[in-house]
Formats: sequence, C-alpha cells, structure tokens
Amino acid sequence: MVALGAAGCARSPATLESRARAALARIEGRIQLAGLQKPVEVLRDQWGVPHIYAQTVEDLFFAQGFVAAQDRLFQMELWRRTGAGELAEILGPDYVDRDRIARLVRYRGDLEAEYASYAPDARKIIGSFTQGINAFIRYSGDRLPIEFELLGFRPGLWKPEDCLLRIAGLLMTRNASSEVDRAQLVAQVGPENAARYWPPDPLTKLEGRPDFPLEGIDGRVTAALQQATGSVRLSTEPGSNNWVVDPTLSATGKPLLANDPHRPVVAPSLRYLAHLVGPGWNVIGAGEPALPGVAVGHNERVAFGFTIVGMDQQDLYVEKPEAITRIEKEKIIVKGKPEPVEVELKYTRHGPVIYEDGPRRRVYALRWAGAEPGGAGYLGALTLDRVGNWKEFLAAMARWKVPGENMIYADVDGNIGWVAAGLAPIRKNYSGLLPVPGDGTREWHGFLPVAELPQIYNPPQHYIATANHNILPRGYRHLLGYEWNAGFRFQRLEEVLRAGKKFTVGDFQRLQHDETSLVARELIGMLKQAPAGGPEVRQMLESWDWVVSKDSAAAAFFEIWLPRLVQRFLTAELPAEVRKIAGRRLTHRHVLDKLARYPAERRNRLLFDSLTDALDESRRVLGEDRTSWRWGSLHQIRFRHPAATDAEQRQLFDLGPVERGGDSNTVNNTGGGCFRQTSGASYRQILDLADWDRSVATSVPGQSGQPASPHYSDLLPLWAEGKYFPLAFSRAAVEKHLRHKLLLEP
Repeated sequence: MVALGAAGCARSPATLESRARAALARIEGRIQLAGLQKPVEVLRDQWGVPHIYAQTVEDLFFAQGFVAAQDRLFQMELWRRTGAGELAEILGPDYVDRDRIARLVRYRGDLEAEYASYAPDARKIIGSFTQGINAFIRYSGDRLPIEFELLGFRPGLWKPEDCLLRIAGLLMTRNASSEVDRAQLVAQVGPENAARYWPPDPLTKLEGRPDFPLEGIDGRVTAALQQATGSVRLSTEPGSNNWVVDPTLSATGKPLLANDPHRPVVAPSLRYLAHLVGPGWNVIGAGEPALPGVAVGHNERVAFGFTIVGMDQQDLYVEKPEAITRIEKEKIIVKGKPEPVEVELKYTRHGPVIYEDGPRRRVYALRWAGAEPGGAGYLGALTLDRVGNWKEFLAAMARWKVPGENMIYADVDGNIGWVAAGLAPIRKNYSGLLPVPGDGTREWHGFLPVAELPQIYNPPQHYIATANHNILPRGYRHLLGYEWNAGFRFQRLEEVLRAGKKFTVGDFQRLQHDETSLVARELIGMLKQAPAGGPEVRQMLESWDWVVSKDSAAAAFFEIWLPRLVQRFLTAELPAEVRKIAGRRLTHRHVLDKLARYPAERRNRLLFDSLTDALDESRRVLGEDRTSWRWGSLHQIRFRHPAATDAEQRQLFDLGPVERGGDSNTVNNTGGGCFRQTSGASYRQILDLADWDRSVATSVPGQSGQPASPHYSDLLPLWAEGKYFPLAFSRAAVEKHLRHKLLLEP
C-alpha cells in the first residue's frame, strides 16, 4: 500500500476545500494549446464523461491525454511513478526497494517490436497521448490539483515509454507467489499431500526432482515483488463477470453484452470513461486514465468486455549466482536524503533477479510474459477498439498479451463469441506449478497462437458467460493454468441465462446486482438434513432465501458463520504446520465438496459447533436483539484517498461509508476482509447492439479525481443504489445530456 504523508501546516476543511476548488481544471470555454493541428470539441455529459471529437488521430489522442489529466492528474502521476520506480523521490526511503523492483521489470527489448505489437500506429497514438498530458501540466503552471500542494512536489513530464511500464501487468500475473507457496507445502508434507491440501485444477501431479531441493523457498523470495505490485490502497484480488446473449435470447433482436470488471474500489476510481471520435475511431467505454484508448466498451459495430482468466504467465527459476549475465546500476532519488541511492539490477538469461539467498548460493529469476514485446497491460486495446467483425477481433487478440483475459464479443450482425486471450507459454515437460532449476531442462517453447486458445463463436446455447472460473473445454490439450475462482458466480449466471427468456437491459442490470449465494444454498441444505438440535438460530438460516441483501438478518448471521465453519474445517483437515498456507488457498468449493463427503455425524457436529461459535460472535458484534441484525450494518465500503492523512483531509477527500449487500461469492461481488468491501465492480456496462444509445453504465465514485469537482462523487449515489446512467453514443444523445463544452484550439 502506498501511504502518503502530508506536508505543511494543517488548515481548516473550509480553507482546504476552497484551495481545492481554486485548482479545478477548466472544462468549459476555449483553451489554446501548442501541439494541436485542428480544433477539438470536448463535450462532457452530466455524468462527467468526455466525448472527444477530433479531426485527426493525433489530435484525438492528444485531447484524450489532456482531458484525462484534467480529471485525474494526481492519480496518473502516482501510476507513472509506481511503474517507473520513482516513488522514493516523493515518499522517502521506505520505497527504495519497491522502486528497484519496478525498474527491474521495465521492458528492455526492441522498442520497434514493442510498439508494433499493440497496433501499427501505436507509437503515434501513445506519443500524442503523452504530449496531451504534458500540455495540461504546462498549461496548469502552479494551478495543480490540491494533492500536489499538500505533498510538496510537482508532476513530472511524460515520455511515451511511460505508457509501456509493466507494474500494472505484473500485478495481474502473480503465479510466482503461488509457486513459492506450493514449494513450501511440498517441502513440509511431500508432493502427494501438497496436492491433496491444495489441489491443482485440473488435477496434476506435482513433479519433483531429488537433485533440486525445495527447502528454503519461502515468502521472502517474492516479498519485494508483492510489495512492488501494491498500489494506492490496492487489493490484489482480481475478479469480474461478463456475459453475452445472441438475438434469440434478447428482447431487442440483437445481442446484449454485460461486463463488470472487479478490481479495487477506491477513490479516485481505477476506471475512467471516455468517448473517442476521429478518423477511423468511434469508441466509448472505460480504461485506465494513464493509457490511451478504452479497454472495455464498444465501437460502431462491435461490443467487447473482459474478465481475468487464470493463465499461468510466470515461472520462477532457481539459479546459481554465476548465472547472472548482466548487472545494471541505477540511482534512485530519495526524499530526505542529500544523495541518490544506488541500486543494482541483476538479470539471468531467464529474467530479472527478484531475490538472492546468499547462504544457499541461490538467485531467483522471474520469467514472465510481460517481458515480451507487447507485454504492457491493456494497450492491445488500441487495435481492439477498431475491430469490425469476428475475424478482426481474433486478429486483435493476437495483440492482447498481458494480462490473460476472457474476452467476450458481440457484433451488430448478431454474432457473439469468446476467446481466452493472452500470452500462454508452452511448457513441454513441466507444469509450472513449482519453482524450477535454471539448468535448461525447464524452458518455454514459445506461446500458443490464438487459434489454439480456448474460444467459442455463436454457441448452440445462445449465450456465453465467464466469471474467473475454470474455462478449459473438456478434452483441451494445453495447460493454461491451475488456479481459478471457485465458480459460484458463474453457476449463478448460468442458472439465470439458461432459463431461455428474452432478456432486456433491465434484466441484466438486476443480474449484475444479484446477491443470491449458492454457497449459502448448499450449506443450509446440509443443515436442513441434520437432526433437530443445535443453536435455535439455525431456524433463521433454514427459512432464509439465500439472498445476501444488506437489510437481511440471516445474511448477517450467515456471513459471520461461514468463516467460523471454515476455520473449524481447516483445524480438522490440515496439519498445523500447513494450515496457514493451504488455508488461504482453499476455496469454498473445496470446503463444500469435502463436507458433502463427510459422514453425517461428523458433518453435523462441525455445523453445530461452528453455529455456536457464530452465535457468540453475532451477539458481540450485532447485539442480543436479533430483530435489529442487518448485514449492511457490518458490510460497508469507504472510499479512502491516498493523500488523506489527517482528519481535515479525510473530510475533504474520503467518501462513505456505504452499506453493501452481497459477498465475494455472489454475482454482485463485494468481497473484502473484516466484513469490509475492498474490491468489486467499480465500473459496469450493459451494451445494447440494437441501439447503442440504450446502453448503460455505472462507475464510482466519479469521473474526476479532484475533490472539489462536482464529478468527484456524483456517481456514488447511483452506484450505491444499483442504478445506471445512459452511455450516450450518437451525437444527438451526447448533446441531449451535455453539461460542459470545451473547445481545444491550436
């Protein structure tokens, strides 16, 4: 987590707010900018979404960079510094090692191949985008967002290579930490027991080598890597739902596509909406503010969305110090230190050295897909945004490399499809489940071509859905990965979609907010089979409809009961020495399957004992009066800004709390520790291919990252109530909802 300390004297909230208001970007009128070729219109609608109309491609992305910086410059600056390894300059010595890792994983290959991987004109687009960011920084002068004043630094100017930074992709491909955990299990209990306590999916034998001991491989190996992939109050639990139906299941007569990517829910929002209109471009949707284009959305012919797919894109190589082939020295500027700190960046032929174990004479090198040309996260969207049919979509998927995503597709002709896209390493003689020796016996042999990745086009069931579950088709001959979501969200989506009705946009709005818990349904089914007895509170559960709504007393009790049940299960099932590692890797699916196979007496005893535990805890946190119990009184979200470090600043920047329904297993995924929501869908879209203007979206907390802006938190009430706003696409619809008009002129 990045924690930012305040600088200067404390001031009253009113004074702080007035200073923040004085720093707001100008979003109406005319602005003259060096670097533009022709005038550009920026029409912001009442929800703060910029619709950018340009006459050249260069001007279009110059304007996107300028407009994104108007709304999100401080967030973008943190993003850039995180990826470039320049956090210590503003945050101090604690961030030196984090900066070292960020610099260690920078792309160091051929830049021509790198740019060409994303799109033929990627260099031009990215260059124009960063010029636009710099134009806003220069135009602003000293009138910068309030965070820069509070923290006492200025934003740096951007280079095109800043959009190619790898930290964002590294965060989403974290298999190395799984390899370390498995190695610890194997070292402690052997490969057979390790596979039993934490089963790979599909089941695969954990291969070992007598001449390659796994002892000594532990969390220290990936500690710096884990720290470096943290971000501003960032949870690292990726998720998402997406689904699409063809015309036979749509009330509109054309496909409907829904997508809600799950990432950290923070302030400012991770996602930024934009509409880009220019020569060869007419695309609307959401992406990350520091990158050009949009990652999820639609153009004039095609709609698209994604969820993370469990593709194994990392391997950890254990080598001797002599394997180091290159050492680079760099200087890191550190706040509070008179001289820069010099760090060494070491590499073997497999990749950057992330850890050195001197006593054992081992170095650990990371090989990962992000080191390949085109490995910067999400920039493959520069081609995806312009596809017009399935053939072009498949060609675009060859450019989508990191992270691996379930990409769904629909077009105005009525076709739907899906591809598990990403760089999938070909491992011929090993699984990738454990760290491997760097002796040449365990190597990658290229990557799977798109034609060999799992995919579907116009399936006979007339719908496609993914939710981070195991998507491997029956009989699929390649090994993409072994770690997936437990599948409850996907199962619930299937229950609804296979009902065969004609769905509407409204139906999909309700489905995106569905809070039916299949975990609760299964567990309470087991409880109903138990004989009479146990705590009387079981009656509350047995009469419940399994909907984890924020107003439900039964939902509150269930959410307290479930972790107590799991804890008793772990104590009964796992040796103490492996409980911590295997326990954090087991899914609720695994727990339920094991419980279903228990003898009835043993299962009932575990159910009743854990119910008693939960009742004691519920009385403590919810009170004695069960009629007053509510899930929403426990399950809430707060939007905390990284620059808010004291009470006065929190009053200006932070938002909430907001009561939430759902949990990590419901379609409305609202997971997080200690009953708090920390991740989920900050952005949702439902796209109607019969009439793009009937498409809707929701985001949170707002389009702007500046706390005095009306668009800083205006989307939070809609999001909290499960409501949407129109995703205006036609010029007429945009003008109907127009709120701010800005003309950028040469």
